[in-house]
Amino acid sequence: MRNEILAYKRERILEEAVKLFYERGFSGTTLDDVATELGVTKPFIYTHFRSKVELLESICRPTIEMSLEAIAEAASGGGSATCRLRAGVVAFTKVVLQRQGNIAVYFREEKNFSKAGLDEINGLRRRFDKVLSQLLQEGAASGEFNIPDVNVAALAIGGMVSWAYTWHRDDGRLTVDEMGAKMAALALQMVGAGVA
Repeated sequence: MRNEILAYKRERILEEAVKLFYERGFSGTTLDDVATELGVTKPFIYTHFRSKVELLESICRPTIEMSLEAIAEAASGGGSATCRLRAGVVAFTKVVLQRQGNIAVYFREEKNFSKAGLDEINGLRRRFDKVLSQLLQEGAASGEFNIPDVNVAALAIGGMVSWAYTWHRDDGRLTVDEMGAKMAALALQMVGAGVA
């Protein structure tokens, strides 16, 4: 029970920090601001995060981990490369769109990460690109995909989906599920696969 309470407190700090960093920026937000929004004192935050930079990295890292998990799970699943790519892009799109604030903070504030934090997150991004490239290579080898450069295609797919955080709106024309399907269809067209 104690661990659940600690996890809840940590999650509440992260939720408020995402909102404030999104609205005011990392430099424009103090830990006192986060504490005030939560109705706690700054030492309360320090019991969960050693610094504002650690808080920033804790906002950003899980989204990259979830994106990697989404694409890796699909890539290692059953079925054709086409089916697995479709599933991976749908799952990846959902992560991005359900965590738009976190993604926005990541892209805007990456310059404020510690070297260790940046190295860790860049390592996760490289793993994501490698898993996606391997899936595209499988599809190309089986004749399902027609891709002159699988590494560039992987970066293009990753960028296309990641950048949706800037323009997708919850009250827009397409739901998150519909956006996942659209992004998957575009990715399949990009790699020269037939789209059902």
